[in-house]
Amino acid sequence: MTKKRVGILCGGQSVEHEVSLQSAKNIVEAIDKQKYEVVLIAIDKQGGWHLNNTSDFLINTNFPSLSSLNKSNTSNIVLVFSASKRLSLYQTFIKCSKKKLLLLDIIFPILHGPLGEDGCIQGLLRLMNIPFVGSDILGSAINMDKDCTKRLLRDAGIKVTPWVCITKTERPYINVEELVDRFGLPLFIKPVNQGSSIGVSKVDTIEMFNTSLELAFSFDSKIIIEKNIQGREIECAILGNAFPQASPCGEIIAKDAFYSYKTKYINPDDVQLVIPAVINDAVSQKIRSVAIKAFRILECTGMARVDIFLTETGDIIVNEVNTLPGFTDVSMYPKLWQVAGISYRDLITRLLELAEEYHQHKYNIRTSI
Repeated sequence: MTKKRVGILCGGQSVEHEVSLQSAKNIVEAIDKQKYEVVLIAIDKQGGWHLNNTSDFLINTNFPSLSSLNKSNTSNIVLVFSASKRLSLYQTFIKCSKKKLLLLDIIFPILHGPLGEDGCIQGLLRLMNIPFVGSDILGSAINMDKDCTKRLLRDAGIKVTPWVCITKTERPYINVEELVDRFGLPLFIKPVNQGSSIGVSKVDTIEMFNTSLELAFSFDSKIIIEKNIQGREIECAILGNAFPQASPCGEIIAKDAFYSYKTKYINPDDVQLVIPAVINDAVSQKIRSVAIKAFRILECTGMARVDIFLTETGDIIVNEVNTLPGFTDVSMYPKLWQVAGISYRDLITRLLELAEEYHQHKYNIRTSI
């Protein structure tokens, strides 16, 4: 059997660069080597693209200590578009400085954060006409923008956390007292276009407000201020294209004030992951149904992790939808599917298959009248 060549794209110009490297490490180790040949492509924080050796691309591999990219044994690369291969094979080229050409069949972009899961890299790959794992341009852009996500879900009748969106130019006109009267304390302040709880603050007092605003605006030009929801934090993984499936539900129980970046990746012992979540079948099914509905409304394909609050009164409130969830040792997305009986290796295979399926269905279209 001829192996397909998979380009694993990792790193990136975001504060989630290190998390992406760890996700890539896990994928490289778990991918089915009988079916796939791996080509590791890393983007450094300055935007440079590197062809990496899969065995030593990390300087530090002791996760959760954050690793950095090893560029000592890499080749700079450029992408070369090949029109002759475009329609028949859905392939593209990578050309390295040694003049070696590598033909790729599919890309697994495990780039977290801005420029990685916001539609930017998806647009590039779409122009190159190569299949890639995860949501397309529109779905990626929608879900990266928390304000846009909430508006679409709300208008479709799905409950979301009450919020207000504020741009940096509007900051001088913020009325703190009015917002506290509206949402109460504590409340949350978040950058709109970040993941992994980066730049997020739980504001317990009015005195914390300006410092939290400063932090959020340091990561984005647009922020949201949200009402604090008293409820259990439930996560559900979605897998599929036109007919997506939902995993069993998992629950996050954090010892900290909230499920922060530090808790997720630096001190994972400060959080308990309960998989499957201890909830009755009827509630579990309802959550999974809401998660699938959100997946479809938000133009997701391939995979997503839907984060939900379950209140004491039984309300199901969608918090966020992540189209490129982490694949690290502590990440919920692969763990949820493992409980469902899908191994890490089989999950990667299925995602690659879904990417090719979507590409062939969506982009086998006429370009002439």
